[in-house]
Amino acid sequence: LPSDITATTGLDALTQVLEPYVSCRASPLTDPLCREGLHRAARSLRGACSRGDEEAARLDMAVTSLFGGLALANAGLGAVHGFAGPFGGMFSAPHGAVCACLLPHVMATNVAALKKRSPSSEVLRRYSDIARILTYGFGDADVPALIEKATAASSMKGNPIELSPDELTAILEQSL
Repeated sequence: LPSDITATTGLDALTQVLEPYVSCRASPLTDPLCREGLHRAARSLRGACSRGDEEAARLDMAVTSLFGGLALANAGLGAVHGFAGPFGGMFSAPHGAVCACLLPHVMATNVAALKKRSPSSEVLRRYSDIARILTYGFGDADVPALIEKATAASSMKGNPIELSPDELTAILEQSL
């Protein structure tokens, strides 16, 4: 497949293992499928898109897609697909691209709502798991060192305004 189609179908596959993992119907059956799918997508989606002949990356994404289908059939999806389905019926846009546009905003809204209305929810830990898997282990303990290095980076000097450590921390927290 061309890289743009690989990207949109891959992002849909990623979304279809992520949403069942945080679903209110997640279970011991779906959890391992979702976690393994997240790991495979994290390590292979970029490679499958940029190097179309990379068989291992394409296999990982095919397995991610399979696991997503099994997981969603048993645990359901969430707001990303809740919007993406009707959106696709109303507008001509690739389904995976719609999912990709919605995913970070749905996740951020879900995390904020959970923290406010259900702060002891197990799903907050699951979102942290997702962040670690998709960002290769980055976590709260890494924030100070990353901010120190980013502040010293030459690229940061081109930012339109100097950001405080609190602002930089907020950016990283919102990105997870």
